[in-house]
Amino acid sequence: MRSLILLPALVLAGAAQAVEPPRERLSLSASATAEVTRDVLGVSFSTSREGADPTAVQAALKQALDAALAEARKLAKPGQVDVQTGGFSLYPRHDPKTGKINGWQGSAELQVEGRDTAAIAQLTGRISTLSIARVGYSLSRDAREKAEADITAQAIARYRAKAADYARQFGYGGYVVGEVSIAGDEGQVMRPMMAEMRMKGAMADAALPTEAGKASVTVNVSGSVQLTRESSPR
Repeated sequence: MRSLILLPALVLAGAAQAVEPPRERLSLSASATAEVTRDVLGVSFSTSREGADPTAVQAALKQALDAALAEARKLAKPGQVDVQTGGFSLYPRHDPKTGKINGWQGSAELQVEGRDTAAIAQLTGRISTLSIARVGYSLSRDAREKAEADITAQAIARYRAKAADYARQFGYGGYVVGEVSIAGDEGQVMRPMMAEMRMKGAMADAALPTEAGKASVTVNVSGSVQLTRESSPR
């Protein structure tokens, strides 16, 4: 009796597998890129001092930084000109022969960045107690997110077009979208423009010449689709 019960079940199971359409999974990816003008100018100022008395060295650094801060705060405006202090360090200098402390050395930094590139460029000529260490442009979050929103649909369309084309080449009628991941390339690395420089005399009031350039914003779509015998719905 057991064999009579199991045999039809096995036959039915085999028949179900036979009529099930063959399906294959395909992994693929697509992307879209936009060139966007960098809209945030960043300038890093720095200075160093050294001497035999650590208190005097620290006081000299503080004086230089305070003077630069006072000038920068005149133009400070959230999102347009943001000002913040960077590193402030003081450490002993040792005699290479005896290993004893023979002096002190320190450094201080000030960072200014924002969208008001004209004001920041002018500020570089007004700060005289610190030197320009680094200058570079980057892309703001708002500009990056807007660019991503503009090209996401383009990346998805390319992904679907690839899926349809590959399905046809493999002899299938269509596909069903499976697991999909959508990610944007932030591209937030600041592009350096110059090394250290000091502005004196007639150059003190001159604006720093800058050129923003372009940043590449990319949206990547990756995942898998299930190939089917039926045509994909449009």
